[in-house]
Amino acid sequence: MSRGKPTVLVAMSGGVDSSVAAAMLVERGYPVIGITMQIWQESQTDPRHAGCCSLGAVEDARRVARILAIPHYVMNFRDEFRASVIQNFIDEYAVGRTPNPCVQCNKTVKFEILMEKMRELGCDRLVTGHYARIRRGANGRYRLMRARGEGKDQSYVLYMLDQQQLAASWFPLGEIADKSVTREMARKYGLPVAEKPDSQEICFVSEAGGYSDFLRKHRPDLFRTGDVVDAEGKVIGEHDGTAQFTIGQRRGVGVAQGRPLYVIGIQPEQNRVIVGEGDALRQREVLLQDVVWGVGEGASRLRVEAKIRYNMAPQKATLFGGVCPRLVFDEPVRAVTPGQMAVAYRGKSVAAGGTIA
Repeated sequence: MSRGKPTVLVAMSGGVDSSVAAAMLVERGYPVIGITMQIWQESQTDPRHAGCCSLGAVEDARRVARILAIPHYVMNFRDEFRASVIQNFIDEYAVGRTPNPCVQCNKTVKFEILMEKMRELGCDRLVTGHYARIRRGANGRYRLMRARGEGKDQSYVLYMLDQQQLAASWFPLGEIADKSVTREMARKYGLPVAEKPDSQEICFVSEAGGYSDFLRKHRPDLFRTGDVVDAEGKVIGEHDGTAQFTIGQRRGVGVAQGRPLYVIGIQPEQNRVIVGEGDALRQREVLLQDVVWGVGEGASRLRVEAKIRYNMAPQKATLFGGVCPRLVFDEPVRAVTPGQMAVAYRGKSVAAGGTIA
C-alpha cells in the first residue's frame, strides 16, 4: 500500500472516465475504495442512454474494481435521486423551464450525499471522472478551473461546488488533453470499458420516447391542448402540452408559416406556446439566480467569458453582482433558456455560475 498517502473514494459510474481515474490512483499507490451509486433501476439497451444509472453500468464498475483489486461498494441512492433530481426535473418542466438534471445530480447527490459516505468510510478525498481541475490559491481559497483539454472540459457542470467540497474533491482526468488519451490508458490498464461509448442522454429517460413520454407518464396533467401564438398573440396553431417544449426549439412546433419558427416563450399558466423567427431568440442580458461565486466573489462588476449551454463556446460578457446578478454579453446570444445554467470564467477559472432566471 501507500506510505502516508490519503485514502480516496472513487465514484465509479461504470464508464471509461471514472474507471481510468481509479486505475491511475491505484498505479500511483493510493489506497483506493470504489463506490457505485445505484440511482436508477431500469436497464437501457442503448449504452449512450445508460449513463451512470443502469444496471449494466453497475456491473461494469464491479468488473473494473475486480481487475484493479480494490474494495467496491454499491449503494442504493434511488430515493434520494428521485426526490432531488427526478422530481426537480418534472417540477421545472411543469413551470415552463428547462432543467439540467446532471447539474442537479452533481449538486445534491454526488457532492453532498456521496461526500458524506466518503467521510463515513474514512476516506480523505472524493475522486470522480470529471474533466476539470482544482487549484488552491495563495489566499488559501480553492478555485475550480477548466480542464487542460478544453474540448472535454466539464467545469460547467461543477460550478456549484463550494470551498469545502472543492477541498475534498479530486479530478485526475483534468490534466488529460483529450478523451482519446483516456481510452488509450484504459486499454493499457486492461479495462473492459475502454471502448464503451459516452452517455449522451438523460440517464432516467428511455431512448424510445424521450423526455416528453417520461413527463407524460409522471404528469399527464401537463399535456392539455392549447394555443400556439405568434409574438403579437395571434393564434396560429395548436399544441398538446407545454411541457414538451423548450426555448429555441424548432422541430415539433407543428406550425407551417412558410418560414422557420422557433419557440420563443412558454406560458404554462395560460397553456400557451409562443413562436417567432430566429432573431427573436437573440438577447444580451441574462438574469441569474442561486449564484455560486468562485474567483469573482465580492466583485460588483467583472469582465468575463461566459456560456449558457454546456457545448457553447464562452463569449465575452460583463458579470454584475449585487441583489440582481446578471450577465450582459457583448454580442447577443441565442436561446437564453430559463432553468439552464450560465457559467462565467476569468481566464481558466470559474468566476461564478447560476441558474438562468
